[in-house]
Amino acid sequence: MPELWMPGATRLDIGDHAPTDGGPAKAIGHITWDRNATAAKPQDLVPYEDLRSYFAGGGRAVAPHILWDPFTGRVTQFVPANSRSKSLADAPGGTRTNRAGSVVIQVEALFFPYCRVGKAVFARLVDTPCKGWAELQAWVHSWGVPNTWPMGRPTDFTSHRSASTWAAKGGWYGHSQVPENDHQDPGSWPQFVGTPAAPSAPAKPRVSLAHVVYAARHDPAAAQGHTTYKAEVLVVEKALKAEGLLASTYVDGSFGTKTVAAYARWQRSPAGGGYTGDDADGIPGKASLRLLAARHGFTVTD
Repeated sequence: MPELWMPGATRLDIGDHAPTDGGPAKAIGHITWDRNATAAKPQDLVPYEDLRSYFAGGGRAVAPHILWDPFTGRVTQFVPANSRSKSLADAPGGTRTNRAGSVVIQVEALFFPYCRVGKAVFARLVDTPCKGWAELQAWVHSWGVPNTWPMGRPTDFTSHRSASTWAAKGGWYGHSQVPENDHQDPGSWPQFVGTPAAPSAPAKPRVSLAHVVYAARHDPAAAQGHTTYKAEVLVVEKALKAEGLLASTYVDGSFGTKTVAAYARWQRSPAGGGYTGDDADGIPGKASLRLLAARHGFTVTD
């Protein structure tokens, strides 16, 4: 059984416990956004004690489960994990946002954009030390909340909400992603600890039309083995080979007569545009080259 109260957190029970409705386990990321600072006019961070007193007193009607100080790692918990908290707007008749899951654990990070701590100014939550995040993430995960962002990890202060995603998928949500709410926070949130980042797709090779046209016009008459813009020509030749139009022997980076003939066959083919006569002369055109690129994963530039 996971711990109702996060180990290591200061326990400040404000009462008013109530059950959740069941469904996919969720966690919500907020920032306290206590002051409106700017890059030109940063402001000092509000003391942690002020927010803790607020949520335990006059602000208990909007208190989260957790107040987290990403600068020091301090954590205060106001209600147990299996109770709803009240940090989300909850319109009558719609989804009960604060209860819409087996747990709906709400975390308020002590932060506002361009807050100042000492002499340092922090524009985004992810720019802070994010102390204590690993422990907080682990405790939330112990309650069955997947280490995923069903609507994408927040990276700015734009809002995107999908009621169907919210209803169907567990995981972390920004306040900006919760139905019936109009807030734009948290603006950013730290990466999950121990979860490898999704590999980025390799960059597509770039082929300049002007370069390969130049090569097609000059390589055939040059000395054997001469290459012009070899790397880009190789991309085109490998695509022609994959189409069965050019023997591997001639995939050498030189746009010679064999490559010109192969490219002419590509131009005449239905996939290459079905050109005829002088339009299928083996000199790449923008349309035929883009058709080849679309099939073989490279990008055509002018």
